[in-house]
Amino acid sequence: MSMQIDIGISDELRHEIGEGLSRLLADTYTLYLKTHNFHWNVTGPMFNTLHLMFEAQYTELALAVDLIAERIRALGLPAPGSYAQFAKLTSLQEETRVPAAEEMLRQLVKDQEAVVRTARSIFPAVEKASDEPTADLLTQRMQIHEKTAWMLRSMLG
Repeated sequence: MSMQIDIGISDELRHEIGEGLSRLLADTYTLYLKTHNFHWNVTGPMFNTLHLMFEAQYTELALAVDLIAERIRALGLPAPGSYAQFAKLTSLQEETRVPAAEEMLRQLVKDQEAVVRTARSIFPAVEKASDEPTADLLTQRMQIHEKTAWMLRSMLG
């Protein structure tokens, strides 16, 4: 029997926030996987630049999934952790082909922006609950994804 969680957030709001964070976790993990895939498979004149850039991005995303999952756990919910769960929860499209480098950039811009929208969608419940730790996490994630989308977009000219 586990102890009751009493952190000043109602059970209902903890669950609502946790479900939103689970969607964010699924988006982040899916973006991690796609970025890692593109790192492995990119070709063309921009190979070295994109290979290194994608590596920096998937490394950052790998750290982010841990932060998001740990926040879900701190709120008392189980963190999703399977491909099947992520596939149900994510708003991103997987890529099974090997697109050209420019198409990789276009997809990653769209996906980075989609992750921002997912994070932003959780804010009403977070603000209602005065959940500053989650608000801080979301703000940081949005800032990183918006900046990354800008950098990727800039590569497209």
